[in-house]
Amino acid sequence: MNFRFLIKLSNYIFYSYAACYSYFAYLCVVGNESTTLESLQFDLVTIEEATNNFSCSNLIGKGGFGEVYKGILSDGREIAVKRLSITSEQGIAEFKNEVLLIAKLQHRNLVALLGFCLQEGEKILIYEFVPNKSLDYFLFGSELHRLLSWCERFKIIGGIARAILYLHEYSRLKIIHRDIKPSNILLDANMNPKISDFGMARMVAIDQDQGRTRRIVGTYGYMSPEYAMLGKYSEKSDIFSFGVMILEIVSGKKNSSSYDSYYNDGLLSHAWKQWRDGTPFEILDPNLHESCSQMEVIRCIQVGLLCVQENPNDRPQMAEVVSYLSNLCIELPFPREPAFFVHGRMNPNMVAVEVDLGHLSNSSTQHSLNEMSISISVPR
Repeated sequence: MNFRFLIKLSNYIFYSYAACYSYFAYLCVVGNESTTLESLQFDLVTIEEATNNFSCSNLIGKGGFGEVYKGILSDGREIAVKRLSITSEQGIAEFKNEVLLIAKLQHRNLVALLGFCLQEGEKILIYEFVPNKSLDYFLFGSELHRLLSWCERFKIIGGIARAILYLHEYSRLKIIHRDIKPSNILLDANMNPKISDFGMARMVAIDQDQGRTRRIVGTYGYMSPEYAMLGKYSEKSDIFSFGVMILEIVSGKKNSSSYDSYYNDGLLSHAWKQWRDGTPFEILDPNLHESCSQMEVIRCIQVGLLCVQENPNDRPQMAEVVSYLSNLCIELPFPREPAFFVHGRMNPNMVAVEVDLGHLSNSSTQHSLNEMSISISVPR
C-alpha cells in the first residue's frame, strides 16, 4: 500500500477523532441545557405585542438575515427582536447554535440573549436593547463618526479585546466568533461596546488549537487568509478580524479589497506603508488630530498591524493584546507586513469561485465532517 496514502489516512483518522472529541465536549456543556432553553422561550403573541405586531415604526435594523425591531415587554423592559427572514442564510442549525452559544455567556461587552421563539415558522431571537446602534454607523454610515472622540474609540477597542479574550479563554468552551466586524459591535448608552451576532460562531474544546470547515462564512475584508483560502479557523482568525477593526477605528475608514480613491491599495497595506515609512499618523482620522493621545494612537496602530500579519503564528494571543492595550509601558514586537499586501498593492481583480476543500491535498490540516463547498478568491 502506498506509504503517502497511509500517512494521509492516519492524519485523517487523527483529526476526525479530534473533531469527535470536540463535539463530545460540546455535548457535555450543552447536553443538559433543555431546562435553561425552556425558560428562554417566548410566545409569539408576547413578541407581537411588544413590537406592535412588528410595526415599521419599531424597525431599527435590516440586513440579509432579516429585520430587527425594538420592543417593550409588559414589565417595561426594552428589547431588540431579531426576526430572521425566510430566505435568511442563517438556518435552523445556525439559529440553535446562536442560542446555545450565548445563553450562558456573561460579559459586560457581550450582548445578552434574553430569549428566543420558534413558532409558526418564525425564527426569532430576543436580546437586551442597546440604544446607540452599531459601530459601523458611527465610523462609516454618517457624519456621526465625528462624535466619536479618541477617548471613546480607545475604550471601544479595549472593550472588544476583553470580550474576545473572554470568548477564547474564559467561557466554558473556547468560542471562535468568525464574524468580528463593526456592524456586529453594538454601543450602549455610555458608548460601551457589545459584541453581537453569534450565528456563525464555532465552539471548540479548550485544548483544541484550530478547526477546519468547507463552509466559509463571514465578511470578506475581515477574514484571515488561512480561513478565506483554506477554511482553517482558530483564535487567530478572530484576532486578524480584530486587527482590521482597530485600524478602521483609528482611521475612520473602511478596509477595502479593491482599488479605493482614498488609499489606492486598501487600508491594511496603506497602514503598513505609513508605519514602515515612520508616518503612522497619516492614517489617523483627521477629526482626531487635536484631541488624541499620540502614545495610544501609535500603540493601537502597532497592535492592529501585529494582529493582521499573514502568518497566524506571528499574531499575538488575545491575552497579549489586552496587556498591550492596558499597559503602554510594555515593549511591542515590530510587525511584519500584513496579509494580502502584495508588491505594495492589493489585487483588484478578485472573483469568487466554488472549491471543494476535499480536493486540496494538505495532510497536516484538520478535516471537517461538513460536506459543503466554500467560496475562495482567485485572480481573473
